[in-house]
Parts: sequence; structure tokens; C-alpha cells
Amino acid sequence: MFPTGDRTDLPVLLLYDLDRTWTSDETHEVMVYTNRLESAMREVGHPVTSVPIDDTDLTTPLCQYSPEEYTVLNWCEGVPGIPHSSDLLAQTLESLNFTYTGSTPQVLALSEDKREVKTLLDARNVPTPRWRIYESAQPDGWGRFPAIVKPAQEHCSLGVTSEAVVMTPGELCARIAYVLDTFHQPALVEDFVDGREFHVSLWGNGAIQMLPPAEMDFSAFSDVHDRLCTYDSKFNPSSVHYNQIKLQLPAPLTPDEYRRLEQISMAAYRAVGCRDYARLDIRLRDGIFYVLDVNPNADISFDASLAYSADAAGYSYGAMGSHLVNLALHRKLTAM
Repeated sequence: MFPTGDRTDLPVLLLYDLDRTWTSDETHEVMVYTNRLESAMREVGHPVTSVPIDDTDLTTPLCQYSPEEYTVLNWCEGVPGIPHSSDLLAQTLESLNFTYTGSTPQVLALSEDKREVKTLLDARNVPTPRWRIYESAQPDGWGRFPAIVKPAQEHCSLGVTSEAVVMTPGELCARIAYVLDTFHQPALVEDFVDGREFHVSLWGNGAIQMLPPAEMDFSAFSDVHDRLCTYDSKFNPSSVHYNQIKLQLPAPLTPDEYRRLEQISMAAYRAVGCRDYARLDIRLRDGIFYVLDVNPNADISFDASLAYSADAAGYSYGAMGSHLVNLALHRKLTAM
């Protein structure tokens, strides 16, 4: 499937992470994934040039390509060796006048700060679990349990384990101390919404489309501590969470639930200022959809939520990448 007006002949510069500190196995895995996306886009017609970002010098590998010829498909988490640097890469692309997929540097930087994201959601009346930020292990005034404790400036569920769900003030205090000591950043404490969880992919600018949402099935777990997506559930194939959390796609929703999920998802997408595409983590409890997280730099690997949802909507992997490139190009042409 290709939306009307999408071009499949556009030359694409595919940027991907290749950290020199990775093991040979990690590097091999990245190359397998990169070759798969490059091949998929070539199959639908795009000339593709893949460029690894493996150094803090971003200008040298990019300046040999013309921003008038290439549209950048930005698949990078950031700059190797510089934590929380997805915005820096986007800034460099802008300084070199490239049209690139994804959100602005400002939105990418914002998404790294859960305090700011939650504040924006609250200001726009987008439902999100009750929350507070703690910079010391003295959780005065918090009385809602179960609660969940996360690092306030991480993503990919880093720091989220079964132990992140706490049931008592004592456990809460200990977990806040753990986050402060381990991650050297404030702790985000949230009301733990023990309900159905959805991963919602959206794309578009102006007119936004919600792709078929996925539901994470926690029915294998009876313990409330385990009914969540941990870091291991995403990156450790030998873990219990990785193997026993099942994916339902499309999520079984009534027409009314689907409508309300779409409404909340689009409101969150707009509130944060997402551009081109994003993925949201959302939970349902007592008829209310709560936005847990907004990721404007969602993974576009073939086995990630965005690709699965695009496939459920009728897009091949190559067509998905092509549509992202076309969204970026359309923004450029509209602004001219």
C-alpha cells in the first residue's frame, strides 16, 4: 500500500547508529537490521545510501551528500558516546539543511525529560497517571499504592524492573534511593495503573493517523509487580518478561474504546509536538486511557511496534519507510 501522492523514487540517506564500543555480535545485529531496511526500501524503488553514525564528528560523514538530492531517514538514537543526544544529531542535520524524518531537536530534547512531558500532558488535559518528581529519598505526601518508580530522564524502560513497582512507603523510599544512586538523576513516581497496556503508533502532520494499536498481554502474570513492560521485556530474549508478554495486534477494542484511544493518542501527539511519527504507551483503567509515555523517536526496526502496526494497516516494511520519507519531504514542500 502507498498513500496517494507518495513517491518511491526519492534518494534516501539512511542514518543508523554504529557505536565503536559495541561487541562484534552487537555490531553484526545492527548491520543485519540495517540491511533489512535498506533492502526493503530498495524493493519499493528508493535509491538508498546507508551512512553509519559512529563518531562525535557528524559533519564529515554527512557533508559529502547533497541536501538538495537526499532526504534523510533518521534511524539514530543519538551520537555515540554522548548520552541523550538525539536532539544534537537533529540539530546537525538542520545546520546542514537536510530534510529528515522525525521530530525537531526541541521535541527530541523534551522527550528525554519526563517531568516536562507530564507537565505538558497535564496542561492539555490529556489523562496521565498522577506523578511527582523526587530528588531525595523522602517521598513526603505520596500515598497512592501500588506506585511505580522510574528514572526521570531515561527511555526504553531503562531502570524499569519488577522491583520498580512498590506497595508501601518503605519500598517507595528504597526504590527512589536506588534510582538516585544508580542513575544520578531525579526519580519519577507515578500511580501504577494496573490495567490493559497499549502501544500506539501514529504518523502524520496536520492530518494524523493512528495505526492499528497493539496490546501487551500480561495474562501470564498473577503478581502485580510483573504486569509491566520492563527493560528485559524489550532487550533480553532469555528473560521471563520477554517470553511471556504476548502481543495482540490489532488490540481487541470495542468501537467506543477505539475512538477514545484514538482521541487521547492524537491529543498527546499534538501536545508534545510530535512530527512525522511517534509511539505512545497507554494504559486503560476504569474506562480511562492514561498516557504513560510519548516517544517521538520510536524504533523503526522490522520487529518493533511501528513496523508491526504499519503491516497491520497494509504497509510492507519498505512502504512504511517510504511513507516516513514522504512525510518529511511533504513538510519541506509545504513550507516553501
